[in-house]
Amino acid sequence: MALSNELIQEMTLLMQYDLSSTQTGLKVHSGSASDEMISAAQRLYDKKIVDQKDGGYLTSLGREVAEHVQSACRILKT
Repeated sequence: MALSNELIQEMTLLMQYDLSSTQTGLKVHSGSASDEMISAAQRLYDKKIVDQKDGGYLTSLGREVAEHVQSACRILKT
């Protein structure tokens, strides 16, 4: 199974979340983010992984997904 560019973009966005606090979110702004990251945020919202179309906070499902993505990346980087 190959990873699509869209999936990689979504994972890249999930890597930016600070999991040490549930009070930390992300805002993906059109002026400072690429079109790909804006689209990735929308897809994550559609999947109920984040609570806002422009990022926002992780949902409970999103937190679990982000933990797995960040753990996998940490393991693969070593």
